[in-house]
Amino acid sequence: MAILEEPIKEVVTIKNYIDGEWVESEGELVDVINPATQKVIAKVPISTRDEINAAVEAAQRAFPMWRTTPPLARVRCLFRMKEIMEERFEELSRIQTMEHGKTIDESRGETRRGIENVEVATGIPSLMMGYNLEDIATGIDEYVIRQPLGVFGIIGPFNFPFMVPLWFAPYAIATGNCIIIKPSSEDPLSQMKIAEIAEEAGIPPGVWNVVNGGRTVVGGMLDHPGIEGICFVGSTPVGRDVIYRRCGETGKRVIAQCGAKNFILIMPDANLERTIAACMTSFYGNAGQRCLSGANLVPVGEGLSEQEYEAFYKKVVNAFIEAATKIRVGYGLDETVQMGPLRDKGKKQRVVGYIEKGIEEGAKLALDGRNVKLVGDWPTDAFLNPTVFEDVSPDMTIGREEIFGPVASVMRARSFDEAIEMIHSNPFGNATSIFTSSGKWAREFQYRVQCGNIGINIGIVAPMAFFPFSGMKDSFFGSLHGQGREAIRFFTESKVVIQRWF
Repeated sequence: MAILEEPIKEVVTIKNYIDGEWVESEGELVDVINPATQKVIAKVPISTRDEINAAVEAAQRAFPMWRTTPPLARVRCLFRMKEIMEERFEELSRIQTMEHGKTIDESRGETRRGIENVEVATGIPSLMMGYNLEDIATGIDEYVIRQPLGVFGIIGPFNFPFMVPLWFAPYAIATGNCIIIKPSSEDPLSQMKIAEIAEEAGIPPGVWNVVNGGRTVVGGMLDHPGIEGICFVGSTPVGRDVIYRRCGETGKRVIAQCGAKNFILIMPDANLERTIAACMTSFYGNAGQRCLSGANLVPVGEGLSEQEYEAFYKKVVNAFIEAATKIRVGYGLDETVQMGPLRDKGKKQRVVGYIEKGIEEGAKLALDGRNVKLVGDWPTDAFLNPTVFEDVSPDMTIGREEIFGPVASVMRARSFDEAIEMIHSNPFGNATSIFTSSGKWAREFQYRVQCGNIGINIGIVAPMAFFPFSGMKDSFFGSLHGQGREAIRFFTESKVVIQRWF
């Protein structure tokens, strides 16, 4: 069927891209499996310490030439990258669905967001400008210039294999740095394709490198004195206890964007029909494998009597469950499917473990996603259906920890202040949203809540490429965030010049 057209026709053996060459790794090859079909689509190497060292050395050799290349010339390569990505838009999107499992519409959205970061980075000739003031004292002028630093490592997550490295890479090379990307070994095909495009676009050898692997490669990046900084997106334990800590020990710059537990507040004056539609995408898009996914649904009873609140609560929950039962689950290349599988069997079992924990702790399982119903005849190894718990409290495991799957926990809050306290008592601070028709509550929410990305009648608070992807508390470690101006500041040093001529 054309609707299930797969761009990967046979098993691909992935190589590393170092110094402009595709190099076979000496490391062990592991399978990359399509989670919907359970078929092997690629073999990826778990590269060695010597291979990451070779990539760093290549990037260091390339840096002096690339750093002195005029910004206009550098971004012409990015313009060509964007053009090629647009030409191959559908192929790139379908590869994401095959390697990760998300629906084709979600993959197209990811491709678009990745391209937008390339597009924003083409503005470097303006965005990288410094500033100046003459006559700071008699006959003395002062100005700031932004200069690149050297080589940066980028460690990508499995849930957005195409887009997330592009939160960083275009800005790094546009400002004159060189990069080494370590994709997730679970779905590395997207970054292989992007490296091919970078090469075709004329980016010189050594500027853009890709080294596949696992902890050995990450450790090599963290230890190597030739790497100036690390960009990481992944779990909080790894981001905080490994990446952030070791970058501090070795003096590297760091962006570590980590886990989440996002609360969605529904006020009594919300437009319920539109709110529920937005919540479906928020809670179940990408099978819940998104740091911006809704996790805890909170109908708020501000201004309502006990009886009124109970009626409002039931109305919200019933509408939510009814909508969740209608979500079509299956292979994401089917255009009619609205939710794909978890990335692999192990991730499904992890989510099932949370469902079982929720039952054990006394939450009410209102919709059981373990009863798998699919569009099409596919292995159920990695599939779950949407799940809904009621009677969840913030101190329960499912109300407190990041599940990273299609599970919604419904909590009760009798007042706005109680709902804010729920958010603040959780260690994460990635994103949160409020649905309301009241400007008063919207402003109060954005003013008080301790989260980096705030949604007002928005279910997925995904910043555009020209804004930073923010985060607070245990969701972010570092000083500057990915994307936009903050990324440009991260990849450059501000040099201050004070001059007087006699």
